[in-house]
Amino acid sequence: MSRGSINKVILIGRLGSDPEVRYTPSGAAVANFNVATNRGYKDKEGNWKDETDWHRVVVWNRTAEFCKEYVKKGYRVYVEGRLQTRSWEDQSGQKRFTTEVVALDVQLLESQQQSSGAGGSAGAPMEMEPPADMEISQDDVPF
Repeated sequence: MSRGSINKVILIGRLGSDPEVRYTPSGAAVANFNVATNRGYKDKEGNWKDETDWHRVVVWNRTAEFCKEYVKKGYRVYVEGRLQTRSWEDQSGQKRFTTEVVALDVQLLESQQQSSGAGGSAGAPMEMEPPADMEISQDDVPF
């Protein structure tokens, strides 16, 4: 174990779509979904602006099964895990990269009624969609 370093991510945000669940040949469940986080800031003119960041999340085993059963588009969740960057070659031979959160813990932060807007404030709009192509090109990688 390397001392003096840490790789930990904590996100609180909303799902952009229902989790996609697959199973490995050995039967392990793996779920993928995107979480939107928002931040507000003032621009140079002093006007408030909102910015949304999308995060790829990968969840394994029992936590993936939990997500399959209970986590849906628009739900507000707490995600805790670590960052992982992977690379591969696409069909045209280009090297591609992606950075994702490998989640160890996913918790619902509201009931289904609150998420749908009935009986509580949902906060972010339900029609949020992640960008169609969240792949990161080699030029986007900062290192």
